[in-house]
Amino acid sequence: MTGASIAPSEIRARLAAVQTRIRTAEASYGRAPGSVGLLAVSKWQAPDKIRTALAAGQAAFGESYVQEATGKMDILGGPELQWHFIGRIQGNKTRHIAEHFDWVHSLCDLKHARRLNEQRPAGLPPLTVCVQVNPDGEPGKAGLAPAQVADFVAACAELPQLKLVGLMALPAPMEGEIPKRRPFRALRLLRDRIATPELPLPMLSMGMSADLEAAIAEGATLVRVGTAIFGPRTG
Repeated sequence: MTGASIAPSEIRARLAAVQTRIRTAEASYGRAPGSVGLLAVSKWQAPDKIRTALAAGQAAFGESYVQEATGKMDILGGPELQWHFIGRIQGNKTRHIAEHFDWVHSLCDLKHARRLNEQRPAGLPPLTVCVQVNPDGEPGKAGLAPAQVADFVAACAELPQLKLVGLMALPAPMEGEIPKRRPFRALRLLRDRIATPELPLPMLSMGMSADLEAAIAEGATLVRVGTAIFGPRTG
């Protein structure tokens, strides 16, 4: 699946517009300039679109499907690319994730954590991971309940091939600034409660095209944006 057709010049313009939104939100909400990073969600998008964004200075890309992502990695290559797995983890895919990705945002199963730790190749640095939280307890959505997170984080901290850096959430779409901000605030407050000097959990991976300003207002350090950069997906 390659997404809708869109000219390289439009991708560059869209990317610049998203970066401007991020910088503007940083200034509006008292965040330090450059404190919020951008993950370009490239699932279901063609390699040439990723290549265009890379040439425009975007290096971090998010993928949800292992087979699709590894195909793009084979085409694009290059150490300047940083690949983030953001999809639901399947037990039979953990080896491929451990071998090919730099980051995992969707860790919420201790069995998967142990497999990723065991399967991470010795020649690679530890796999950088975020723990996925379901702050509102949405039925059918992946992620730990807030009450489960502290014990899960403590268990993951014992796995040497994982580098635990923070929390991730994917709240349901909301209308209005206050409803949009509520789950992001909950994630930040949870992080503040469980963080320690030894494990500060600085990363809050939250916010997408429709709500990145609300996420930045509540402390996001990485926003995940796809459609606003690459246009609508066809898949």
